[in-house]
Amino acid sequence: MSPQALSSFIWSVADLLRGDYKQSEYGRVILPFTVLRRLDCVLEATKPKVLAEKASREKMGINPEPFLRRAAGNLGFYNDSELDLPKLLGDQDHIRQNLYAYVKAFSPEAADIFERFDFHAQVERLAKANLLYLVTEKFVGIDLHPATVDNASMGLVFEELIRKFAEISNETAGEHFTPREVIRLMVNLLFIEDDDVLTPGNAVVRTVYDPTAGTGGMLSVAGEHLLAHNPQARLTLYGQELNDESYAICKADMLIRGQDVGNIVAGNTLSDDGHAGRKFDYMLSNPPFGVEWKKVEKAVRQEHEQKGFAGRFGPGLPRVSDGSMLFLMHLLLIRPLCT
Repeated sequence: MSPQALSSFIWSVADLLRGDYKQSEYGRVILPFTVLRRLDCVLEATKPKVLAEKASREKMGINPEPFLRRAAGNLGFYNDSELDLPKLLGDQDHIRQNLYAYVKAFSPEAADIFERFDFHAQVERLAKANLLYLVTEKFVGIDLHPATVDNASMGLVFEELIRKFAEISNETAGEHFTPREVIRLMVNLLFIEDDDVLTPGNAVVRTVYDPTAGTGGMLSVAGEHLLAHNPQARLTLYGQELNDESYAICKADMLIRGQDVGNIVAGNTLSDDGHAGRKFDYMLSNPPFGVEWKKVEKAVRQEHEQKGFAGRFGPGLPRVSDGSMLFLMHLLLIRPLCT
C-alpha cells in the first residue's frame, strides 16, 4: 500500500468521529493514535525480552531501567507493560484504565510525545462518547510494523496526515508540509561538495540542523540520503519545532531511527534558541514565509540590543512581517561549523 493510500485508510477513522468531533478536530485523535500504533508495532519484537529483563532485575532488587533500554536494542526507548494495543481489546470494560497504564509504561522520551498531543484529554473525550474501544480497534487493524512500512514510508504517512489535518482545519499546509521531492533536491545540494562523507567506507561524522523541523522530513531525508551513499558515515540530527503535534511526530520518528531525541527541542527558535552555542556541519530549513514575528518581538529586540554581533541579529532587524529573514540570520551568523 502506498503512503498516500495508507494515510487515506488511517484517516477513514474520521467516520467514527463524525457527530462527536468537528472536522477540524479529527487530527487530535488520528495523529496520536497513529504514533501510538507505530510505536506499538516497532516494539513488538523486543517486548518479550524487555518484560523478561524487567522481571529478572526487579527480582534482584536492581533498577531495571538501563537494562530495559539494552533489551530494546538500538531503539533507545521501551514499554515495560505487559499490555499492547491488541491486548487492550480483550478487556472492553476497562480499556480506558488499561490504555492509560500502557501509555504510562513508555520510557520518558516516548511518554513525552503523548503529553505533547494532550492524549489524556482525547482519551477522556472518546471514552465519554463511547468511542474509545471502537477507535482503538480500528487502529489495531492497521499494520504499521517496520517490515511492512519502512521509516521513509512512515514519514510520508505522517506528513500526509498532517497535511490533511491542516487543510481540514483551514490552516496553511505549507507551514507543516514540504514535498519530499523538494527536500531531496535540497539534500542533494547540501552534500554535493562533500566528497569525504559521500565516499563509501569513510567513517565520518556529520551534524545537520533544521530550526523549523516540522515532522522531521528534512532531517530524515538527509539521513536516508547519506546512508544510501555511504553506510559507514554517521549523521547526527538536530532540530527545533514550535507546533506541539509536529514536534511529537518528529520526536517519534527520531526515536524509531535511533537518534538522540534530546537533540530535538520544542519551542520557538527565534525567541528561545534550543541549541544556543552549538554549531553544525549542515543546516537546511523551510521557514514559514510571510509570517510576522510580532509575538516574539520583545525577545528578539532584546537579543539584538544586548548581544549585537555576539548574538544572531547583530546586523539589524527586518520588518516585523518578515520572519523568514530572522530565520536566515539565525542560521548564517553563528551556526556554521565551517565557513
